[in-house]
Amino acid sequence: MTDTPDTPEEDPTALWGPATLGIRAAELRGPEMEHSPSIYPTSSFVFRSAAEAARVFAGEQEGNVYGRFTNPTVRAFEQRLARMEGGDACVATASGMAAILSLVLATMKAGDHLLASAGLFGATINLFNNYFVKFGIEVSYAPLADVEAWKQALRPNTKLLFVETPSNPLTEIADVRALADLAHAHGARLAVDNCFLTPVFQKPLALGADYVIHSATKFLDGQGRCLGGAVVGDADKVGKEVFGFMRTAGPCLSPFNAWVFLKGMETLAVRMKAHEDNARRLASWLNEQVGIGRVFYPGLASHPQHELARAQSSGYGAIVSFEVEGGRQGAWKLIDSTRMISITANLGDTRTTITHPATTTHGRISAEARAAAGISEGLVRVAVGLEDLEDLQADLLRGLPQP
Repeated sequence: MTDTPDTPEEDPTALWGPATLGIRAAELRGPEMEHSPSIYPTSSFVFRSAAEAARVFAGEQEGNVYGRFTNPTVRAFEQRLARMEGGDACVATASGMAAILSLVLATMKAGDHLLASAGLFGATINLFNNYFVKFGIEVSYAPLADVEAWKQALRPNTKLLFVETPSNPLTEIADVRALADLAHAHGARLAVDNCFLTPVFQKPLALGADYVIHSATKFLDGQGRCLGGAVVGDADKVGKEVFGFMRTAGPCLSPFNAWVFLKGMETLAVRMKAHEDNARRLASWLNEQVGIGRVFYPGLASHPQHELARAQSSGYGAIVSFEVEGGRQGAWKLIDSTRMISITANLGDTRTTITHPATTTHGRISAEARAAAGISEGLVRVAVGLEDLEDLQADLLRGLPQP
């Protein structure tokens, strides 16, 4: 949890913007007064006395106990991300999938119903359908952008609504405030995966969400170096419930990875703005190319939720998807023709990446589920990096028909 006061009069950091928070929030300094945060690679911590150990273990005194759930470097990452998202607490985990696992198992039980958006990341769908159901948690799906469909899909035992917005890979936008109101009126909670926009562009908690999920592996790191995840929310739902699960079950973040994320967050704001500038211009350019069908990017006026995206976020992100004529053959030809862009399903890197969702990120779900989510054989997803736009255009042109 953050320890700073809430009002600007007591705490001037309350007025800081996302760039400053990413650099200065929860600065970690040891006795040597180092300017860059330190890594604490230790599995355990010592106490000055048996009495102190007893107080810390009992929660009567703050202190580090064991590296699985208390580490200064990890705590600094958690506090910084919580400040950026506007939350009271953050629990860091070993990966983004571990964050989702921790949230659901910490807050749901057998007989509860989880209502999720259709078209989620393939691994998330597999986690929901293949594993959570083994614990007696019911799972069903609703179209991301159709609030009325969500209302109709609610059950008496619905406890959690889960969305990715923008979605992967079609960049659909959920009305976060409407879904939060719907969840709360039903006695449920709303979790929002904010991986694509980060707190630089979107603040789901301010829109009424109860939880924010991150794969820190992506933009928070920013250079494709480490795995990590996080759940952000309030002091009870996250600081006690999710933390309690993480402490016991152990899907914890390593100190080294936390340190990498701390350094990555120092440049998050400037990187996200550069990513978006490249993505917006690339999406507009793709709209004009021969051999390209529909382009999916919230920053385009043609996007069905463009106005909603403008209203609830300050940017549109770095993910651009588009249909290539010729189905899978045309999509694979385009991908294989590139010489600079990295063929990988990861995203959030300084390097632009390209993938075929139907056979990679969503390849493990059924063809029927892909079709229902609008993920066609001709769909290509590009996570736009920080290279020169002209070089990205030239690389994509290698696989497109020339007029």
